[in-house]
Amino acid sequence: MKKTAKQLTAILALGFGLGCGVTVAEEQQSEPKPPLPLEELRTFAEVFERIKGAYVEEVSDAELLENAVKGMLSGLDPHSAYLDPKAFDSLQVNTSGEFGGLGIEVGMEDGAIRVVAPIDDTPAQRAGVQPGDRIVKLDNKPVRGLDLMQAVNLMRGKPGTKIELTIMRDNQPQPLVLTLTRAVIKVASVKQRMLDDNFGYLRVSQFQVHTGDDLVKGIEKLKQQGQLRGLILDLRNNPGGVLQAAVEVSDAFLEEGLVVYTKGRIQQSDLSYSATPKNPSGELPVVVLINSGSASASEIVAGALQDHGRAVIMGTPSFGKGSVQTVLPLANERALKLTTARYFTPNGRSIQAEGIVPDIEVEQATLTRRDTRQRVKEADLVGHLDNGNDSAAANDSDNGRSDSDTKLLENDYQLNEALNLLKALSIVAVKAS
Repeated sequence: MKKTAKQLTAILALGFGLGCGVTVAEEQQSEPKPPLPLEELRTFAEVFERIKGAYVEEVSDAELLENAVKGMLSGLDPHSAYLDPKAFDSLQVNTSGEFGGLGIEVGMEDGAIRVVAPIDDTPAQRAGVQPGDRIVKLDNKPVRGLDLMQAVNLMRGKPGTKIELTIMRDNQPQPLVLTLTRAVIKVASVKQRMLDDNFGYLRVSQFQVHTGDDLVKGIEKLKQQGQLRGLILDLRNNPGGVLQAAVEVSDAFLEEGLVVYTKGRIQQSDLSYSATPKNPSGELPVVVLINSGSASASEIVAGALQDHGRAVIMGTPSFGKGSVQTVLPLANERALKLTTARYFTPNGRSIQAEGIVPDIEVEQATLTRRDTRQRVKEADLVGHLDNGNDSAAANDSDNGRSDSDTKLLENDYQLNEALNLLKALSIVAVKAS
């Protein structure tokens, strides 16, 4: 066994030397190469041989080595991963905006699957899955011991098939069991509508390749419906996505200046992105809604608009996912998803593990209107004087708010508060001009 272990140690040492030597030689030519950790490589080779010889079932060399690679990546951080051909293909499909599954953005935490955010109009969102939920079982199979990609693959499947999720939720003493039906997930990343008094509402559920263009089109559509007085940008429960899309969305509200920059160990990971003069939002007041489900690209947008003073950020602190993952293709249709840098806002704030703190913190709540007794007003008195206005519009109390808008705002306290703030900003802007 010792002879085989020594041979494997030599092979591994050669492999590690070739694998990292090119980058070091190109970028740090003047620095000496660090010595290889031979003792640790010998330990690896010995463990490899012990498993080969003593494990209860026979395991192939290829399977052991692939598991070793997965272990290397899983031990780094929750977002680095080894992608086999199926996982690599799924990653590419996700950014296009159409894929099969439940519609949940997840991460690994303490052996459980942590829900970052459910995606709008998906089985997960309709079943009531919430940010922060911990998925502990999938079809009665514990997720502890699975890596993130294995768990994701279990949740995906043929549309129309069912899966049972066992969820632990804060402030819930007993686990929740939800049965979801898989579906083809088609994510429309941008939705827009006009709220009362010509205030526009833009909902971005995920950052995809075309999100920047779709947001600009959404603003133009709102302008066509009336004289816009302000915009609400809703990034709640938005798990992020494509970095360039976040830059383009930020650019829709900025005319100049830094949007975001990244820092890493290698030169290629040090990048910066700036706004262009084109600004479809003009000088309209903007309120951005975020919560604990707002992650990654959502935090880039919120941080950029906050640092530039372009928008008021409202809601609850964001998730704090401020790291950059680079997909490095390998042979045989495999890839590494490797964390290579951290995001920083224009003012140099690191998003990682900190998140974006709103300018105005507003927890989600249920708005209950008080029942008030019928009060007598001047207009109710017999023989009251007219006010001298010919128009009866002054007595119209609905302010142009439709039934659907009323329901939306009454069921969403944070959005209601954002609209109230936006109205105040609009009034102040008019009086200042």
